[in-house]
Amino acid sequence: MFMRVVRFTDVDQETIESRVADIDSSEGPPDGIKATGIQVIVDRDQGTAVVLQFFDSAEDMRDSEQALDSMDPSDTPGTRASVDRGEVMADMRVSR
Repeated sequence: MFMRVVRFTDVDQETIESRVADIDSSEGPPDGIKATGIQVIVDRDQGTAVVLQFFDSAEDMRDSEQALDSMDPSDTPGTRASVDRGEVMADMRVSR
């Protein structure tokens, strides 16, 4: 599994809530994006958000880059501060 991690600053709460509602109501990723999943973490106090985008392969992640990078800034929750990409080397979840 591969992941693209995008950090946003200056996050507008109304915009992030609208984007999350769009994600929740969609049947999958937009055209040109081969993501298998997404998670959105929001720090309301700092006005930041981190978006985790999951991919089956490095190739799927690379193939999706153009569509992701060309998104209209008004479709993003804030100012893109950084983008990291890589292979998920560990994924442990504890059920309680």
